[in-house]
Amino acid sequence: MRARSVHFSVLFFFALALTACGNDTPQQQGAGGAAQVGFITVKPEPYTVVNELPGRTTPYEVAEIRPQVSGIIKERLFEEGAEVEVGQVLYRIDDRQFKAALASAQADLASARATLESNRLLAERYKKLVEANAVSRQEYDNAQASLATNKAQIAAAQAAVETARLNLDYASVKAPISGRIGRSSVTAGALVTANQSEALATIRQLDPIYVDLTQSARELRQLRVAMESGQLEQVGEDKARVTLVLEDGTEYGQNGTLQFSEYAVDESTGSITLRALFPNPDGDLLPGLFVRAKLPQGQRDNAILVPQKAVTRDPQGTASALVIGDNNTVEKRQVETVRTVGNRWLIGDGLAAGDKLIVDGLQKIGPGMPVEGVDVEAQQQQAQQTQAQDNGPNNANAE
Repeated sequence: MRARSVHFSVLFFFALALTACGNDTPQQQGAGGAAQVGFITVKPEPYTVVNELPGRTTPYEVAEIRPQVSGIIKERLFEEGAEVEVGQVLYRIDDRQFKAALASAQADLASARATLESNRLLAERYKKLVEANAVSRQEYDNAQASLATNKAQIAAAQAAVETARLNLDYASVKAPISGRIGRSSVTAGALVTANQSEALATIRQLDPIYVDLTQSARELRQLRVAMESGQLEQVGEDKARVTLVLEDGTEYGQNGTLQFSEYAVDESTGSITLRALFPNPDGDLLPGLFVRAKLPQGQRDNAILVPQKAVTRDPQGTASALVIGDNNTVEKRQVETVRTVGNRWLIGDGLAAGDKLIVDGLQKIGPGMPVEGVDVEAQQQQAQQTQAQDNGPNNANAE
């Protein structure tokens, strides 16, 4: 008898437990046993297509300093790593031989001019005498020929003087551009030769600075096709700013502008080079730095962006999403995902404005099942309003 009583008690408590479990189930379901899911209403919005492209920084101008005359370096007149200005003297080459060459050329010019004057007077005298038949015509022609020869000698002497003057000027090696100069490869006392292969130093202008970017030709073609078909529009000048992301992930503080793109495809990589120009007043960007640039390349006026969690893929990689269709039943839609935008997908096809896209409760539903939808965005707005109202009296009491 006692065993039966114990058995009855166990059955009674087991029945109570099943009743309690049954009471929990309706809380997870909507009216009529339909599963409760959260949805958002698909709304088109303007979106600028921004491509993130790899690239490297390149100096705006580069000049390798080489001597244009041969000689011994007398002194170096700059500090390595310093800023130099165009026309600033960087090296002085021993110029004594060039001064002597200039003096010699000037003496030759003076001699030629003196000879010219003598021959000019002789030619004028022969002209009068030949008219009076006092000298032969041959002598007069010889005098004119000598005069022409002297004029040619003066022109050659003037060119020699100019060459000697240039060589003397080249003995002072000057900066052809403004910028930051690197290390010097020679010191005072070194012998240098005209147009030698090794540069004495290199000057780089870094403000502004170029960033050379690479983009696949296929992707660029897709963008052009999208623009021609009307899916994309040209980005306005107010949005066509290029932003730069450095190697450590931080964003560079200055915006750049796109200068041009190459009209040829690199055969080895199948990519096209684009060049952007960035201000670099503080010298933060150094030549050869690897960066990534965000380049606006098109504008979608009615883009559809949805949370990534709302899109799933089957083993074949086909993307799909679930929406609340007619009669509050689940519909499966195959969608085309174009690219990720933060934590959202840019949808190319499969969803339209006004669709109720399911974002919560996806694990417990399937196509054709009845559901009760809850507007997630409306809930969030209501929660924010409630929080604001609750904080209002507290703030007032605190004051």
